[in-house]
Amino acid sequence: MTADLSKQPRDPEAPKGRPTPKRSEAQTQRRRAQSTPLDRKEAMRRQREARRTDLAKQREALAGGDERYLPPRDKGPVRRFVRDFVDSRFCIAEFFLPLAVVILVLSMIRIPQLQNIAMLLWLGVIVMIVIDSIGIWFRLKKQLNERFPDEPKRGAVAYGLMRTLQIRRLRLPKPQVKRGERP
Repeated sequence: MTADLSKQPRDPEAPKGRPTPKRSEAQTQRRRAQSTPLDRKEAMRRQREARRTDLAKQREALAGGDERYLPPRDKGPVRRFVRDFVDSRFCIAEFFLPLAVVILVLSMIRIPQLQNIAMLLWLGVIVMIVIDSIGIWFRLKKQLNERFPDEPKRGAVAYGLMRTLQIRRLRLPKPQVKRGERP
């Protein structure tokens, strides 16, 4: 009968109407109510399993584009449009890493003509990437303002430009549109 009374809410100003439980009984009731494991190892194991399932869901979402499990930086219709906008076009910036490796190898060869060519290639690649990025910046900003006039677009253009620097096959979330398709 005392267990039934202890679970009933009572008026804080009214007298209690039952004896105070012993500390050990109160702690036991609290532990049962929390339904947490009694030992630390079991708690750590449960947390690890929960993290694994969350990471697995996030990985699958990044591979398939499932909006529910995407990380916060990739969620929302604005970010989805930016991804599709960037993935639908050819960008010079996505070839930066392979070109950088080639230019680095050329610059390490001790032939002055090849080193000069490597320096000119560096300059050319950087100038082309900057010009391409400025063009994407303006086109993307214009498209975002037309399609999403009332939604917050903070950081969306920078998100798109960072996506252009990644090799298309390695982008996460995976590209959902082919080159040439319009989002």
